[in-house]
Amino acid sequence: MAKSTATLTDNETGKTYEMPIIHGTMGPRLVDVRKFYGDSGMFTYDPGFTSTGSCGSKITYIDGDEGLLLHRGYNISELAEQSDFMEVAYLLMKGDLPNKAQKDKFVKDITNHTMVHEQLSQFYRGFRRDAHPMAICCGVVGALSAFYHDSLDIHDPHQRMVASYRLVAKMPTIAAMAYKYSVGQPFVYPRNDLSYAANFLRMMFSVPAEEYEVNPIVEKAMDRILMLHADHEQNASTSTVRLAGSSGANPFACIAAGIASLWGPSHGGANEAVINMLHEIGGKQNIPGFLSRVKDKADHTRLMGFGHRVYKNYDPRAKVMRQTCHEVLTSLGITHDPLLELAMEMEQIALKDDYFVSKKLYPNVDFYSGIIFRAIGIPTSMFTVLFAVARTVGWISQWNEMIEDPDQKIGRPRQLYNGQTERPYKPLHMRG
Repeated sequence: MAKSTATLTDNETGKTYEMPIIHGTMGPRLVDVRKFYGDSGMFTYDPGFTSTGSCGSKITYIDGDEGLLLHRGYNISELAEQSDFMEVAYLLMKGDLPNKAQKDKFVKDITNHTMVHEQLSQFYRGFRRDAHPMAICCGVVGALSAFYHDSLDIHDPHQRMVASYRLVAKMPTIAAMAYKYSVGQPFVYPRNDLSYAANFLRMMFSVPAEEYEVNPIVEKAMDRILMLHADHEQNASTSTVRLAGSSGANPFACIAAGIASLWGPSHGGANEAVINMLHEIGGKQNIPGFLSRVKDKADHTRLMGFGHRVYKNYDPRAKVMRQTCHEVLTSLGITHDPLLELAMEMEQIALKDDYFVSKKLYPNVDFYSGIIFRAIGIPTSMFTVLFAVARTVGWISQWNEMIEDPDQKIGRPRQLYNGQTERPYKPLHMRG
């Protein structure tokens, strides 16, 4: 059977170019343009890479039209209902779900890496007390390469594995230390007898005078949040990690680059933006006026936490997160928090409003995760940090896959140049 091709005709020259059409196991067909520049002297133009596949991957698949998210072929809804974060972390990193012995060993190995080098605690004192926790995490994660010289060789599979385990294990500790530093409290060391999620909650909220009692419902909610944010295909931060890694940079530097990209309000900062939006609205009586501004094309008011760049249907993660959100609010007995009441009212209105329903602007995972964080006492400045803790396992899985890909080259996008053509230099005294 002949290979499928796509033909591009240049009307200026009359030349035609045949390009192979390649197929993945799922999803749209792709036109392979790798030889197009060499054959034609032309580039393709795709700002935002909305129609460009930057790599091949076996890790995560998204069908935005169907609202489908698969990790290594497993539906996120099934994973969220039956699995846990550590199991999904193993799945993303290793390629398949573990058996009991494999999972027990993996959990033990991760747990044994949760401590950070004691000298690293001194690093925090170099930041201003009011530094944003994302700024601290970005700096501290990048600095890990100065502490762990034995896992920097990207060509050694064992060193890559050690670096991967260290990053997944230490991110909750680093994040909790960033929070503790910002509020002037002593750092809390991790405990090996607690789960990944429970350890993080304890390191966040425990103080020497009072041990933090982990609520099982909150622990389960945190585990689900981590799981639902673990990987999401070639988003901005994941693409940043891959691009940085394509130069041969060490894994700690690559993950720090991912954290920097995640910090943006259009990406990881979206759940923080949800809370800021609710503060701006102020009260239930102001919702109709706010939504009117959202609908007005001449107004630039944005509805945060609704809709998604990829999902043209309901975000599959949001369905699980909505249930989890209501479980947490019920468990904590929260019925009269004005901001949370406002959020719930926004949810009900948007789900019934013809404008939002027709445009499929459903509440997304950021909407519900922001409400959960608020309910359990996590400050707004830490929302994106929690996203980074969860996404680290996806980033490091994608980074490892890229390193092992024989087709991988250093990333080097081209551009449409529309600046000045060449012009002669004028000495200073001749410039008007």
